[in-house]
Amino acid sequence: MRLIPKEIESLWTLFTAPTIWAVHFLVSYVLVAVYCEKAAAAGFTFAQMRLALVLITLLALAGITLSAWLAWRQWGFGSGDPPHDAPTQEDRLLFQGFATLLLSGLSFVSVVFVAVPLFFIETCQP
Repeated sequence: MRLIPKEIESLWTLFTAPTIWAVHFLVSYVLVAVYCEKAAAAGFTFAQMRLALVLITLLALAGITLSAWLAWRQWGFGSGDPPHDAPTQEDRLLFQGFATLLLSGLSFVSVVFVAVPLFFIETCQP
């Protein structure tokens, strides 16, 4: 039984994890920049904003993990060793799954690095 239809596992899955990382990066930095500029007018504290960013980070990591799982499944659960360079449909799918898995790993690490300042910054600096 398939949780997600096979038709979804197309070239679009290759861009899913980097897109999630880019959106997370943008939301994180814009939210902090706007809050720090308008802290007096904001209806929430820095701690509440930090909690919201932690939740956004966890959602992003969950999405990237789902993308990695789909890529691992498309790659055949690691059954084929790279390089997948034969001009066949099967090798193209295996290559795409492997490339998506690698991009998911890179995106996961990138999201973690974007979230690291949340643990060190205590408040906005004037």
